[in-house]
Amino acid sequence: MSKLKWNLKNGNLLSLLVLLVGVVVILAPLVVVFLTSLGGEGTTAGMAINNWTLANYHQAWEQGKFLLAFANSTLVAIAVTAFQIFTSALAGYALARLKFRGRQGLLLVVVATLVIPFQLLVIPIFLVLKWGHLINTYWALILPTAANGFGIFLLRQYFQTIPVELEEAAAIDGANRLQILWEIMLPLARPALVTLFLFTFIGEWNDLFKPLVFTTKPELRTVQLALAEFQQQFTNNWPLMMAAVTIATIPVMVLFLIGQRQFIQGIATTGIKN
Repeated sequence: MSKLKWNLKNGNLLSLLVLLVGVVVILAPLVVVFLTSLGGEGTTAGMAINNWTLANYHQAWEQGKFLLAFANSTLVAIAVTAFQIFTSALAGYALARLKFRGRQGLLLVVVATLVIPFQLLVIPIFLVLKWGHLINTYWALILPTAANGFGIFLLRQYFQTIPVELEEAAAIDGANRLQILWEIMLPLARPALVTLFLFTFIGEWNDLFKPLVFTTKPELRTVQLALAEFQQQFTNNWPLMMAAVTIATIPVMVLFLIGQRQFIQGIATTGIKN
């Protein structure tokens, strides 16, 4: 028994050490970025900083014109997230509960879309947007990712973990499919919805490809496009560049910290079921 306890203790200690190493590896670049952003002009990454200053943040915010970029990224990210939650909830519920011919084949097609890079579809998407006169509009940044196979699969898996008896009881009380989905399934699937929200919002916030390909108007610049242009202008000014990177990163970090508990629960309870 004592030997078993000794093995468990050492196993826990090893796991803790591995986690600590992982934390250091992940957080070290972020710490370097933040500390460099507080240095004066001429400071390089990793250099010891003697004179701390927040002036870089004010200068980066003004010269990078991040206010408009933040507004555009927020609008696009929220719109895409809302569309994906809506389409994923409907499609995921249908694949999880409705019995119809070809359901498994349709599910395989949805899962297969996860391995297709968005870059392979950019030319046909561009032609469709051009045909619809949507290039250089917000719709060009929203519609291409309004539905996503990952969200459909995620909610389908989570819906299958909810007991069918709850739906049967609601159906006996006279609820239809849409009422069951809205009043029962979605409230119970909140961890999965928060997980999808975080994945989608953060992915759209960090997306550079769509704004670069589908827009040319300065008034449609998103945060990542503004950051890329800012870095081209201030290549040798490391503190200013790191301040701009920090500004662009703070919103998604805050959002993740707020929703991390639901995110972890959503990932942990979404199993693979047939």
